[in-house]
Amino acid sequence: MWRSPGTSFLAGRLTQLGLVRVGTLNHSSYSTMLSQSQKSNQATAITTAASFKDECSGQSTSQCPEQSAGGAQQRRIGDNVTRKDKVKFLVTTLLDMKDSKEAVFGTLDAWVAWEQNFPIASLKRALLALEKEQQWHRVVQVIKWMLSKGQGTTMGTYGQLIRALDMDHRAEEAHDFWERKIGMDLHSVPWQLCRQMISIYYRNNKLKSLIKLFKDLEAFDRKPPEKSIVQKVADAYELLGLLEEKERVLEKYNDLFAENKSLMKSRKAPSKKKKK
Repeated sequence: MWRSPGTSFLAGRLTQLGLVRVGTLNHSSYSTMLSQSQKSNQATAITTAASFKDECSGQSTSQCPEQSAGGAQQRRIGDNVTRKDKVKFLVTTLLDMKDSKEAVFGTLDAWVAWEQNFPIASLKRALLALEKEQQWHRVVQVIKWMLSKGQGTTMGTYGQLIRALDMDHRAEEAHDFWERKIGMDLHSVPWQLCRQMISIYYRNNKLKSLIKLFKDLEAFDRKPPEKSIVQKVADAYELLGLLEEKERVLEKYNDLFAENKSLMKSRKAPSKKKKK
């Protein structure tokens, strides 16, 4: 479902020709296999398949499924490579490769070609590793590739993409994605995600978009959970010269500021008793 035509051809050929003994496969051969399959074209597939044929030609017929008629099916290529090593290999490859969407997408196509199910959990680990390295451009590319395959269509993934776009200095693109995928159904969007978008608008001086988003949330009777959100909205109104609207918002959500003051007093109370 998620394979490119070239990779599908390669996967099919190696599934037929490359079912080798577990003992003959190691992490190095897995890496070589993926590097070859990144090219995703028929010529590469034939060459790679031939190399596996050559390997089988040096083994006994019982070790090579194509030569052993009716023999038990062997384990698939890469089955004895740990999931951790697969993730590590993918991250290392993505970090070392040139900045090309086609190259990144081709690598990801090759990486999942040998999986029976889409490895969403492994990709999430890879994304966390890329975030740790602050490789925001790569994070964006990986998530966009996932979405192009119809995978990872959750609010959590959307939030991860918006954050990566913001960190990659692509606030306008984050805004466009919000409008297309999230902003049309604000009654169920988590406040955490709304707060994230409000902060992006605030940092990038997109004040009208910030106010529009907040008003849309108010239209669904959604009360902001913390005063920092209200303060950003009030600041936006002030910067736009809409002082009456600023006062309206501060008055309407005054309880949030009052709750914060009460919380601060309750935290200070125990410390005073200790001093006595």
